[in-house]
Amino acid sequence: MYPPPRSNSSAAIKILNETNLTHQRRFTLKMWPDLIQKSKDGGLDVIETYVFWNLHEPVRGQYDFEGGKDLVRFVKSVADAGLYAHIRIGPYVCAEWNYGLNTSSFDVCAHQFVFANSGFPLWLHFIPGIQLRTDNEPYKAEMKRFTAKIVSMLKDENLYASQGGPIILSQIENEYGNIDKDYGSAAQTYIKWAASMATSLNTGVPWVMCQQSDAPASVINTCNGFYCDGFTPNSKNKPSMWTENWTGWFLAFGGAVPYRPVEDIAFAVARFYQRGGTFQNYYMYHGGTNFGRTTGGPFISTSYDYDAPLDEYGALRQPKWGHLRDLHKAIKLCEAAMVATDPKNTSLGHNLEAVVYKTSSTCAAFLANIDTKNDATVSYNGNSYHLPAWSVSILPDCKNVVYNTAKINAMATIRTFVPTSIGDEFSGSKAISSDWSYVSEPIGISSNNAFDRPGLLEQINTTADQSDYLWYSISTDIKGDEPFLNDASQTTIHVKSLGHVLHLFVNEQLEGSAFGNSGNPKISKDISVTLKRGTNKIDLLSLTVGLQNYGAFFDKTGAGITGPVEFDGSKSGSTLDLSSQRWTYQIGLKGESLGLDTGDSSLWVSGSPKGQPLTWYKTNFDAPSGDGPLAIDFTGMTKGEAWVNGQGIGRYWPGYNAPTSGCSDCSYKGPYSSSKCLKNCGKPSQKLYHVPRSWLKPSGNVLVLLEEIGGDPNQISFATQELESLCSHVSQNHPLPIEAWSQNKKSKSKSEPRVSLECPHPNQVISSIKFASFGTPQGKCGSFSHGECQSTKALSVLKKACVGSRSCSVAVTTSKFGDPCKNVLVKSLAVEASCA
Repeated sequence: MYPPPRSNSSAAIKILNETNLTHQRRFTLKMWPDLIQKSKDGGLDVIETYVFWNLHEPVRGQYDFEGGKDLVRFVKSVADAGLYAHIRIGPYVCAEWNYGLNTSSFDVCAHQFVFANSGFPLWLHFIPGIQLRTDNEPYKAEMKRFTAKIVSMLKDENLYASQGGPIILSQIENEYGNIDKDYGSAAQTYIKWAASMATSLNTGVPWVMCQQSDAPASVINTCNGFYCDGFTPNSKNKPSMWTENWTGWFLAFGGAVPYRPVEDIAFAVARFYQRGGTFQNYYMYHGGTNFGRTTGGPFISTSYDYDAPLDEYGALRQPKWGHLRDLHKAIKLCEAAMVATDPKNTSLGHNLEAVVYKTSSTCAAFLANIDTKNDATVSYNGNSYHLPAWSVSILPDCKNVVYNTAKINAMATIRTFVPTSIGDEFSGSKAISSDWSYVSEPIGISSNNAFDRPGLLEQINTTADQSDYLWYSISTDIKGDEPFLNDASQTTIHVKSLGHVLHLFVNEQLEGSAFGNSGNPKISKDISVTLKRGTNKIDLLSLTVGLQNYGAFFDKTGAGITGPVEFDGSKSGSTLDLSSQRWTYQIGLKGESLGLDTGDSSLWVSGSPKGQPLTWYKTNFDAPSGDGPLAIDFTGMTKGEAWVNGQGIGRYWPGYNAPTSGCSDCSYKGPYSSSKCLKNCGKPSQKLYHVPRSWLKPSGNVLVLLEEIGGDPNQISFATQELESLCSHVSQNHPLPIEAWSQNKKSKSKSEPRVSLECPHPNQVISSIKFASFGTPQGKCGSFSHGECQSTKALSVLKKACVGSRSCSVAVTTSKFGDPCKNVLVKSLAVEASCA
């Protein structure tokens, strides 16, 4: 039984750390228990999930809550783990999720921690007179019907806290305040209606609206962002709640990989609770994978790793997971004082402050240094404390520091993907297969369902997002004396498109390709071509890479070739515009209509031609040995889609490299932005693609690829995620391990900081110590080096304490290692180990 919150006042609501694990198509159903348990082990109290409208009602009036889409089952799984739930119904959601996903072509066997950048079913777009997310009667009728459906379903199972269930919060709308001004006066009317509609459903728990400063009194307005310590709700009767704390950022094809240092996340969380916060949610705690065509954006990558504490495959990202776990424990040590009274702020100097929660029986303090460069030593309560720049120290008894956001006690890990051989027949080859079949996709129009129209059509309204692909085809007769020709046959075709990708074929030969990017999906391209005398067939294949999912009127954002399309004679300056002529259109590829993605067809021919555009490839394979996370390395391919046993593993695009500049060492100090910390510059944005092991059979698995531009499937390989190293680097002035504190007595059980290591798998032990140095070691995990002084005992001490054990803990003290440099006041211990 889960008691509901006692009131809406900030002093009465329990301190809660929430997690948005992921979104309903972003991990498999079999991963649910493990991810939920890892969230609980990480100190979280609440699991948040979005409810994707387009996933649950792909056709109006036809609902789907089967398998991995079983919302009730998911909420019960959360309850079984002893956690609360927050249901963000929206029904607009914002998570880099495709606007109009058509789910008919693949089975959803995953993810009930949902979140989408739109989540709207595309059929909404075609209701007469509808305008989304405004005071529009057709839209409000549909929104109310779906919201009521979800609430009714959950109430029927007694899942709200008012019924004894785990759901303590619900959300209506999502970040509307960021764009409501574009909707004029109708926005305020709509928001008032949405709040009234939601509360009329009588769930018995509070409703929230994030990023909605003018939210009505009946709902709680909340904050989203990298920092929310300065947020104030619009009423003193509402608690301060942070519904999205962005733990990293999403990856876009063509972009470098963003990451966010855990010291900064911890700083932001500590500051939020220091200043009276009651509830915060990590977006994301586990990001997962954009399987199939679910990704939005456009140009959002298939990986939705988000640099989250649990990586794309569900493994602990250390030290991020461990450092945040310790933070949650530290905050909960302060809970009694924090819920009993309001904080009092005292300045300790420039950019320095103490915030104290004190009653006659309890006291907790937060000491903060918000300077972005300079460390400081402060005096508080008769004691001296060292505060690194951009850090918060937590004192659950107003005396002893149990945690500092910039000092990490948690171990770090290095995980790598290692190529995996498949079967003995390949003599150690890492290739997935040497036995491929293929089908060449017809260039241009091949369907009886093709149609003619004058002029160029917008793509989304034409395809209804049934496919990424739309053919634009036209034929033109060339005499050889046309003024736009150079040397009787050479010319340039100029094409403009709203995006996102286009391939130009002339007489069934690929002449050129062009693509936009996440910042600007539009295309303007000049492609040199050679025409022949007589009839020339010009085929333009336009592709979407996820649909727009954010912004005012996002549903009206178009795609496809809208022109002009024209011959451009560079020498003569003469042009011929083809845009208004009669074009033939085909929605999707022939291979899609034939179901080639399943591998079941008599059309497959043995072979694997290299560098051939628009080619389907198929091979059979046995499941790689082991149970660790599995991926396909698409090195050798350029762009396309892939399926395993008929399940879409997503769009692949290893041919799109990140810019060569913009990546550098990144300090946690100072405000974070999505472009501050980047890695992987000059390399493919994504070359590894998740293959859930639950999708595989022991043998007889089928892999199908659709390569658009040209590649070599013989180069792709499976790779398994393996743990390369465990590391820790702790100094003598680090806080004691959080475990040294008693929840009840707040007493220390040990007297020194400690280095702690633990192999993540129960059947593993620490097999070697790769590096150990006590004194002034430098560097980071994987690249430690000795400093100016070092103890000669470090390596032997660590070997004796750790090798052969699954875990070990060693005090960072001169009594253990001796004093190699007496002139250095604060020494540290750095260790790198391996497990086997």
